[in-house]
Amino acid sequence: MSKYRFLRNLLYKVRILDSITSKLNEPRSCQQTFYQVGCRRLSTLPQVGDTIFSLSSGYGKCGVAVIRVSGPQAKDSIHQMCSARSLPSPRKTQLRRIVDPMTGEPIDRGLVIWFPSPESFTGEDCVEFQVHGGSAVIAAMVTSLGNLSKYRPAEPGEFTKRAFMNGKLDLTEVEGLGDLIHAETEAQRKQALRQMEGDLGKLYSGWRDRVMKAAANIEAFIDFSESESLEEDLLSEVTAEVDRLNAEISNHLNDHRCGERLRNGVHVVIVGKPNVGKSTLLNTICQRPAAIVSPIPGTTRDVVETALNVGGYPVLLSDTAGLRDTEDVIEKEGVNRAIQRAEQADLKILVLEAADLCKLSKSTPIQDIITDYLKDLGLLSDSLTKFKSCSTNNTSTDLKSVSNNSKLQIYQEFSPFGSDVLLVLNKCDLLLDSDLSSLEDFLQNNEQFAVCFISCTSGRGVEEFLKVLQQKLSIMCGNPRSGNPSLTQARYRLHLQKCQGHLHNYKHYMDLGDVVLAAQSLRKVLYDIGKITGKITSEDILDIVFQDFCIGK
Repeated sequence: MSKYRFLRNLLYKVRILDSITSKLNEPRSCQQTFYQVGCRRLSTLPQVGDTIFSLSSGYGKCGVAVIRVSGPQAKDSIHQMCSARSLPSPRKTQLRRIVDPMTGEPIDRGLVIWFPSPESFTGEDCVEFQVHGGSAVIAAMVTSLGNLSKYRPAEPGEFTKRAFMNGKLDLTEVEGLGDLIHAETEAQRKQALRQMEGDLGKLYSGWRDRVMKAAANIEAFIDFSESESLEEDLLSEVTAEVDRLNAEISNHLNDHRCGERLRNGVHVVIVGKPNVGKSTLLNTICQRPAAIVSPIPGTTRDVVETALNVGGYPVLLSDTAGLRDTEDVIEKEGVNRAIQRAEQADLKILVLEAADLCKLSKSTPIQDIITDYLKDLGLLSDSLTKFKSCSTNNTSTDLKSVSNNSKLQIYQEFSPFGSDVLLVLNKCDLLLDSDLSSLEDFLQNNEQFAVCFISCTSGRGVEEFLKVLQQKLSIMCGNPRSGNPSLTQARYRLHLQKCQGHLHNYKHYMDLGDVVLAAQSLRKVLYDIGKITGKITSEDILDIVFQDFCIGK
């Protein structure tokens, strides 16, 4: 081996040693039960620390309340509070008389379940007391447990945190559990349940295992490249595997934020000119007077938001100020906020009066009408500037001189609306039947936009509109139970994008012939995937994940 190769390999191993040393020197809390060295768990420590307890069922009066106990002294709660010398059979309920260990006075008669380590939710010894859900009973139970030696109330999310520390859950499963607890719609429940069951964690762990194998092969080449025992095409196989991984990660990231939309809710905004019925439509969808409605233009000055469940999909619906030129300072600010909200929204409901559209020439394509309408509302000024600078075939700045396909390109690529728009023609009850029929015939072959004819006053077409809205939402959120698991967290996306950058750097260094730096790039991939699953973590990340959990979880 040449002196250069020897020195380079020595430098590489010094970097690895520094990385391991920095990991071991990180401050650890007494609850952290394993050490991480280069993405690999080295050992699991015995149970240490306090025994924790908390009410794990809902607060308030209820039929049954569940008090959970976890920690090294958990079984003592059965001996002292049930006056029992023997423990119940593991994972089987037993009816027992529960007393205050300090006074001997009875508290309640309830069910006791014993979960010995490691076959429990936290991986520690656990006990669950199922008692009657009266506030006095719960208070007596909590007071009695607090009087036991080395017992303390659990902090928010501490049961789940201990489950993670003991290897019962990875970080994606922990966050799936948190999403399941906070799920408000059926689609959210399905997605969270799938993540809690480990589908997303298995996907990321599979990528991590493949990267580890590739990194091991690279390190073997560094150490034994002059040995005849290595396969000749070892590096080409690693590079091919890196290409496959990069393609899979890119496909996973190119999901149009379906999982994140479903987790956080789809932002839907209602926009249009004043007095076209935006606020009335909001109230119709909400089935309550969420926004003030009046015949005076400019009544809505600020964004009015309401959370809804539409067909099992979470929606944050916003009503906005009517878009028009105005000298009123307050209304002008409302218009600016409306435009800003429209640019940020996932789905835009564009409301027009059916009579206004009926007056237009039927020979004008619908994309021309919508493009001109958006321009009048002030939503296409930046789009036109971008189109002028990008267009090479059309020098004219007049929209009427641009081809229909090019106008559709303006609309889809440069408009803040994009293709996620639902066109609603309101006040259809004011049209003659012949005019309405003619308008429907004009729009029936339209494939660019979903169009709904409604009357918020009479209720005509509202059911059909809600069906179309639900179809839009189902496409935007996807089916949470089919295909590959969805990417649900913004931090997952950030770390996976970093992984792509590291894989790109690997290819770059391999092209330069620097195998050592290429191997270091693969180690960085392992680190960022570990940040997602929790194989490599820090207290800061854990605090962010667990701070939103309730006390009893």
